Order: sequence, then structure tokens, then C-alpha cells
Amino acid sequence: MAEFKPSYLIRGLPGHPLHPPLTDATIGIYTFATAAAVLSKLGVAEHSLAQAWWLALVIGLVTTVLTALTGLADWLQITWGSELWKTATLHLTAMLTATVFFLLAAVFGHGCYTERHVTAGPFLLTLAGFACLSAGGWLGGAITYVHGMRVLTLPDEKAVKAIAPVPTEEKVDAEE
Repeated sequence: MAEFKPSYLIRGLPGHPLHPPLTDATIGIYTFATAAAVLSKLGVAEHSLAQAWWLALVIGLVTTVLTALTGLADWLQITWGSELWKTATLHLTAMLTATVFFLLAAVFGHGCYTERHVTAGPFLLTLAGFACLSAGGWLGGAITYVHGMRVLTLPDEKAVKAIAPVPTEEKVDAEE
């Protein structure tokens, strides 16, 4: 019989962690913010995109909170000093650095929102944030696709069970 664990609320089910889909949303929002800033600087719908850039940064910062908490919960489960831990720690560092750049861009860019014009400083902070975000995303991919963290390899699992698994003792133990 499967047993519900409180950790499922922050870490997700075995084979269905919460952190990766949240990163998709957060990375997508910051990517839009960066694209809006670039297009605004190029003069494409400059005023509207300047406002969209700043709003996207704020929404990205909000989604970052849950994304970071679920990632931290996963990171705390990794064996300290292991190769996986080293990769995950680089990922964490890159993403925290990106968040700081995006936060600074939002703080210093609030006037850009009200004036509907992206200035050089917040624009450069956004580009730096996006560069760190891209590096962090690459490292996050290595955590999953190279190290195989939180991946269940069950190619013959029934589709219904793979889509919405009810963890069994043996699968939970194999994942952790």
C-alpha cells in the first residue's frame, strides 16, 4: 500500500518532481522579459514592451520563490561533496546570481516602467541575469539528463501509472 509523505508537497512524487516544471515557467517568464527589453531597445513597440519587460521581471521574481524552494528541497537530499552535489551547487549559484541581477534590474528599472523606456543600466542587468539563467538552465539539464537525479527508468511502466504514479515502497526507496 502506498503511503503519502509530507515531502511530496514540496518535492513532488517519485518520477514527478515539482522543481523542473516550475523552472520552465520561471525561465520562460525571464526569457520573455529579456526579449521584451531587447525589442524595446530596438524600438519595436518601445513603450509597451518597456512596461511588459518590468512586469515580467516582477512576475518572474514571484515565481522564483516557489521554484527556488522546491530546488532547495531537492538539493538538501543530495550527498554532500558528490559529483551530483557539485553540479547542483553550481546550478544553485548560477540561478541565485541570475535572480540577483533580475531583482536589481526590477528595482533600478521601476522608473523605466513609469517612463515607458528601458535605460542602459537595467537593460544590462537583465542581459547579465539572462546569461546566468542560461548557464543555470544548462547545469539543471545536466542534473537531470547526465546525473539522472529524480529520474525513474521504467520504460515498461503502464502509461496510466507513469502519468500519475502512486509510489510503492520499492520505487520510493530506489529514487531517494
